[in-house]
Amino acid sequence: MPSTILAIGTKKGLWFATSSDRKTWNVSRPHFLNEEVPSVEFDTRGGRTRILVGIRSEHWGPTVLHSDDLAETWSEPDDGAIRFPEDTGEALGRVWQLKADTEGRPGVVWAGCEPISVWKSTDGGEHFELNRGLWNHPHRKDWGPGYGGAAAHTVLPSPVDDSIHVAISAGGVYRSTDGGESWEARNKGISAYFMPDPNPEFGQCVHKIARDPEEPNTLFAQNHHGVYRTDDAGDHWESIADGLPADFGFVMLTHPRRGGTAWVIPLKADGERVPPEGRLAVHRTADGGATWTALDAGLPPEEFNAVLRDAACVDDGDPAGVYFGTRGGSVFASADEGASFAEVASRLPDVLCVRVARVGD
Repeated sequence: MPSTILAIGTKKGLWFATSSDRKTWNVSRPHFLNEEVPSVEFDTRGGRTRILVGIRSEHWGPTVLHSDDLAETWSEPDDGAIRFPEDTGEALGRVWQLKADTEGRPGVVWAGCEPISVWKSTDGGEHFELNRGLWNHPHRKDWGPGYGGAAAHTVLPSPVDDSIHVAISAGGVYRSTDGGESWEARNKGISAYFMPDPNPEFGQCVHKIARDPEEPNTLFAQNHHGVYRTDDAGDHWESIADGLPADFGFVMLTHPRRGGTAWVIPLKADGERVPPEGRLAVHRTADGGATWTALDAGLPPEEFNAVLRDAACVDDGDPAGVYFGTRGGSVFASADEGASFAEVASRLPDVLCVRVARVGD
């Protein structure tokens, strides 16, 4: 029978929750206990399910492992999946993002890392090569770490051409139109109020970006103060924050099929970073950000934990499922696009990453 499998990466291990109906869940014992798991990806291309995990051990350091048997066993190259070339003088600090490319580019997997860098694998995530185009970009020396660290935290390959978007904290959005050979900053309209020039070419602290499923040139962004949409692949961004209780947050999700539909989870900003009024709610737009609806059915009446940028995801079910986890260790699932939620797990370590896949079809 087909199942939905939810991967929950935390500050101290990885858990899996499985369900046949997206309502009742069975939660596994932990994998990689006491190791940080900031990134997970399900690669379901080509009829297989490969789980890719970026982990960071205080003793052994960071690496990427993979499993082709639903987490029964794990593999890693002897010399590590990601290693900085000697001429860079750098060492890997953390794997923030793992992203399988489109069906048309089988075997290609992208990684966004700390120090700020993007990597490409052509063998399904077993070995990665540094993207020199971004690494040698003249802006790199001026990129700074966000509050959570220096991160290339989002990699979005286009489903229709060779363009790729990357989001960096703190550096902003960069776009390549040639498969990663060259990159240009694309931040016009995104505010950087904390800088001497609040509208710079780059340096914005963009927290997350997501692509519209119907219009590949339409993207949504959650910024450090600001929620935005672009309809020209990042050449211009416009605010869509009106109607939200706060324009700060980390999460940005888009619908797998329906254009103009996105979800955010607002937080009170600087100095607090908790849900407004202590009321946790997911906010959904169905019209590209013109209006927003608060969704909190089934969520706790009082909550003072944040939801981090990759601690949320959407599945491709019909209706789509929405999932997220908090820094308080609770994980919630909705099988009806956010109209109602139920708790999947509780009292886990800080949830850093949540990813979902359907297996057994």
